[in-house]
Amino acid sequence: MPALTAERRAAIAKMVAQSSVVRIADLVSHFGVDAATIRRDLRVLEQQGKIRHVRGGAMPIEGATPQAAPVSPETQEARIGQAAAKMIADGETVFVGPGRIVLEMVRALVHRVDLTIVTNGLAVAHWVASNTSHNLIVAGGQIERRDLALVGQLTRAALANLRADHVVLELGGISAVGELTDDSLPQAEIARVLFEIGSEVIVLVPAERVGRVAAAYVAPVSDADVIVTTREAPVPTLWDLSESGVRIVLA
Repeated sequence: MPALTAERRAAIAKMVAQSSVVRIADLVSHFGVDAATIRRDLRVLEQQGKIRHVRGGAMPIEGATPQAAPVSPETQEARIGQAAAKMIADGETVFVGPGRIVLEMVRALVHRVDLTIVTNGLAVAHWVASNTSHNLIVAGGQIERRDLALVGQLTRAALANLRADHVVLELGGISAVGELTDDSLPQAEIARVLFEIGSEVIVLVPAERVGRVAAAYVAPVSDADVIVTTREAPVPTLWDLSESGVRIVLA
């Protein structure tokens, strides 16, 4: 193999390792070769176990840590996010709301392929656009500054026509009597719209919110399909929630 080819492939492997995704078009421009040559390089590097070759580019292999990965995988938020990400498969359409835990889940989806992510969270949208090649749809509306969430009639109207494989929401509380609640009335209204579209609903809550009642009612817990929290959550409340038929996942 010519030295220039070896050097180029080594450089490509390094670029992929340092990034969430590298596009073929960018590599063509960077190295001054044609797309067929870059695709050939990517196939070889994938066979060598150095990258993951995906449509349109390359990503780090599973287990590698991209630059924008969570800093501390031991936090509750990261544990919940990683557990929820395992429920999402390549090629699916996912609605994700705003929130720190949701953002951790989206970060854990960086190696998925051909996802379509719909969101009303500006922080989520910015991260997806900056760090992945996923298809991204942002619902319009009025900004709620607390969580950088888009809310209001425009958002509700846009999401009413949504069809997704999964709806993933971070909520403010799950009460012991089986109610899903949130601290924001506008976001609770958005959540109620999403509960009606028939997708699998995955609710993310840290342990301290299990048993908590927030101000705005969203839905009965039985309307959720999966609740993801951590092992620190109170066992009696988890037991009561499981009696409603919802699946409980402990991260």
